[in-house]
Amino acid sequence: MSTSVSPAAFRRLAIAAAIALAAIVVTGGAVRLTSSGLGCPDWPRCTDTSLVAPASYHALVEFVNRVISGAVGIGVVLVAIASYRRSPRRRDLTWLSWSLVLGVAAQAVVGGLSVRYKLSPGWVIPHFLLSMVILYAALQLVHRADPAWVPAKPPAKRELVMLVRVLVAAATAVLVLGTITTGTGPHAGSGDHVKRLSLPLERVTQLHADSALLLTGLVVATMFAVRLTATTVLVRRRATILAGTVLLQVAIGYTQYFLNVPPGVVELHIAGATALWCAAVWLQLGFTAPVVTIPEPAVEDQTNWLTATATNSTVR
Repeated sequence: MSTSVSPAAFRRLAIAAAIALAAIVVTGGAVRLTSSGLGCPDWPRCTDTSLVAPASYHALVEFVNRVISGAVGIGVVLVAIASYRRSPRRRDLTWLSWSLVLGVAAQAVVGGLSVRYKLSPGWVIPHFLLSMVILYAALQLVHRADPAWVPAKPPAKRELVMLVRVLVAAATAVLVLGTITTGTGPHAGSGDHVKRLSLPLERVTQLHADSALLLTGLVVATMFAVRLTATTVLVRRRATILAGTVLLQVAIGYTQYFLNVPPGVVELHIAGATALWCAAVWLQLGFTAPVVTIPEPAVEDQTNWLTATATNSTVR
């Protein structure tokens, strides 16, 4: 007899999967920043003679990240299985769950090709950007898995909704330019022999910084817009969270630039980029998120309350 999964339990599984998918981006960054990207020079085995890593630092760092990635893959498969056992079952949640499985599988293949081609930026860049696509699907799953969620048009002005869509597009551009900057600059992932993009680093870095400033301006505009037009408290709260994330990320970005990109600060920048992307997508999803509202008293109840208040004042 099959055991059903409640909507609330399924959403908890979706949240856990989204957190794990975000965390694996940060651990992958640690592999590159410790120059361990080719610690396991083969794939899917670590070496041509062994599945597991030999007793060396770089090999162990890369192998541990592969093990963590495998555990995350098992986790998303469990979410997909749970989508069939959810009661009631919903097709959109099943499709989104299996999209995570396919995304993680594709990520493993791209990661393997990155190793086979010696960390060529042409493979490393899609490896990171695919993670962002998977995170987008994971956040969609968490959003729709809310037991109170129903399809609905955003209860906000069209201009505000479009502004946030432009903001998400700008965040996408920042991520893409960030990966190009990384592919041009230091921290190749396994020493100086790894091929880099033949682009002028200073100009690429400036373009990335300009895109980040554009995103910051859009966030500031959004902060004003959500307070000057009718929207939900939830959207305003998520906009504030995004603003804080962007300001922190800008601060980290300039810090790493002036300190000549030390690995520790770059790792914070990778974590910040992941958090920024999630916050931007989460804000966009906030327009159609279910909101618990406290009903206002009926007109007759308000009249009775005012009458009682006036009577009590007279008696006193």
